[in-house]
Amino acid sequence: MFKFEGDSYTSEPLRPSFIARALPSVLFYLSAFSTVFRASRKAKRGSYDTADWCTSSLETVRALERVGVVLKVTGMAAFKKVEGPCVFIGNHMSTLETFVLPTLISPYKDATFVVKQSLVDYPVFKYVMRSRDPITVGRQNPRDDLRAVLEGGTAKLHSGISIVIFPQTTRTQQFDPTQFNSIGIKLAKKADVPVVPVALKTDAWANGTLLKDYGKIDPRKTVHFAFGKPMLIRDRGIEEHEEIVRFITTKLGEWEAENSGL
Repeated sequence: MFKFEGDSYTSEPLRPSFIARALPSVLFYLSAFSTVFRASRKAKRGSYDTADWCTSSLETVRALERVGVVLKVTGMAAFKKVEGPCVFIGNHMSTLETFVLPTLISPYKDATFVVKQSLVDYPVFKYVMRSRDPITVGRQNPRDDLRAVLEGGTAKLHSGISIVIFPQTTRTQQFDPTQFNSIGIKLAKKADVPVVPVALKTDAWANGTLLKDYGKIDPRKTVHFAFGKPMLIRDRGIEEHEEIVRFITTKLGEWEAENSGL
């Protein structure tokens, strides 16, 4: 299984082909759909494991890089040193993070996601998602969703499986701390495991107008992932929640300044 070694990763400089420069979205989706269909066939047969999931995720990274998207990752060393599972808590900007995070995390920690029920019912992709045995939420009854995450998440964490959760009401390119709830903190507290902040900027894969999952690919925008220092939850977790929000806000500000040439 391929591993991103060390603490950080930056895409190698690559000169995309003329077609990739002219039609980055078309070429990327042709490659991504091919990956999903092959993965789905294998998952439907019941033979799609964590190594396969990481490979599919890595193929997505390489497809983005072939059309000129640059990926920058920092802070991986911190969570690699943690014994046992973690709860990874991050902002949610696009479909990209769901496809890319497995190859960053799962070679080191077996993990699954908290996802909308619709993802495990999605045509073709549902077989891949179901093979990862995610925690599903309906997002219609907050009390039921909280129970599903706390009960299902605690069981998985106690069995050694890390959880990736995006505690926002919806994915958006503008981070709004008021829409960023503390469900991940509650889960980590209940299971007595560390939380790992994850700040991300993934608007190179835009949200679509007709189909939200399939927006424009913009190679001019750098993709960023930053993992923060793991934290154990004390008391009610208010300070830890605020620290995660601060980490995400700070990183987004740094990346925005970088993109603006400041």
